[in-house]
Amino acid sequence: MGKVLYLPREIGYIYIDSGAMYRAVTLYSIENGIFQGDRIDAEKLKSLIKDIHISFRLNPETGRPDTYLNGVNVENKIRTMEVSSRVSPIATLDFVREAMVAQQQEMGKAKGIVMDGRDIGTTVFPDAELKIFVTATPEIRAQRRYDELKAKGEEASFDEILENVKQRDYIYVTDFAGKVFGHSAFSARGKAVDCYCYLFHDFYAIVIQV
Repeated sequence: MGKVLYLPREIGYIYIDSGAMYRAVTLYSIENGIFQGDRIDAEKLKSLIKDIHISFRLNPETGRPDTYLNGVNVENKIRTMEVSSRVSPIATLDFVREAMVAQQQEMGKAKGIVMDGRDIGTTVFPDAELKIFVTATPEIRAQRRYDELKAKGEEASFDEILENVKQRDYIYVTDFAGKVFGHSAFSARGKAVDCYCYLFHDFYAIVIQV
């Protein structure tokens, strides 16, 4: 979540953590026998995906939104290493992404949300009134990821992470830039940041692309 949370707090909106939704699906899969060792029973999950409903509610004690899976608070459960280590293959399943996009779009109908994610501005809310695409230098992003891994006690190579960041960012930013109507650049706390934003008439959502 990080500093993306500051914006919804300031304007009274709720922050939707799109990544948490895929974590919730992963938790559901773990708890319902979808995983057979390292293998995913995709057909079983596909038959159950309609029964997976995810929502977010503001926690007054933390000031952060908690993730709810079928009405149950699973915020702590979805942050475990067990879920983290299994979320990627779940998130790549087409029918899972389709279901999550549909739920995200349904949330958007209520308006008053801030959502971030790689495909939020292009796939989920292509007609959002405000979209912001923010990127720091590869070195800054690599250092952030390196620090996160070290804090978890994991081995990490800064050079390998930096190279990976450069490759992923080149592909992503090049693809995304072609879909953006307006562009501006600004500096945030001395760090170069590019901001792509464009506006539409009806207020639908604020979409943060990080």
